[in-house]
Amino acid sequence: MYAVVGCSECSHLWLLEGRSETTQCPRCGSRRAYEKRKKFVETEDADHARDVRASMLANRQGEGEAFAEMDSYATLETRVDGGVIDETAYLEASGLDVEAVDAAGDRDPRGPTRRGSKKDVVTRALEELEKPTEDEIVQYAGNRGISADYVRKALDKLSRQGEVSEQRGQYRSL
Repeated sequence: MYAVVGCSECSHLWLLEGRSETTQCPRCGSRRAYEKRKKFVETEDADHARDVRASMLANRQGEGEAFAEMDSYATLETRVDGGVIDETAYLEASGLDVEAVDAAGDRDPRGPTRRGSKKDVVTRALEELEKPTEDEIVQYAGNRGISADYVRKALDKLSRQGEVSEQRGQYRSL
């Protein structure tokens, strides 16, 4: 069973599937017993429940007439399923070389082996290298396109925050 329910605190409308003792508004977080929630419609059809909610939202915004001219969710969904072309056909129709686009997508402009943010690379160096020194971390990050200056600042900041420790020139994650 599906129900379109409303929140008495913030007037948010949403769909519930099934039935539980309490419900929580996804917008404001107010919790109420299911029985105390205002139910605008209860139906076995999810598409019908979606249509009712969408209609109510459109009416709130003064767009009820425009919404009435639209097809139902079920009709729109079948149109989408049948009207989608794959990316290869789209690229070819646009006059692009599909193989060149695929090759470009495989290249990372930040460098061949960098994954994640600069900070992620520095913390990964601490995890992957065994008892790394500052110079080893700088080299690891440098191979991934990160400046030595950034690495030194990041290590200093991570040390001050208590995320890493440095002892006798060697770093480790805490």
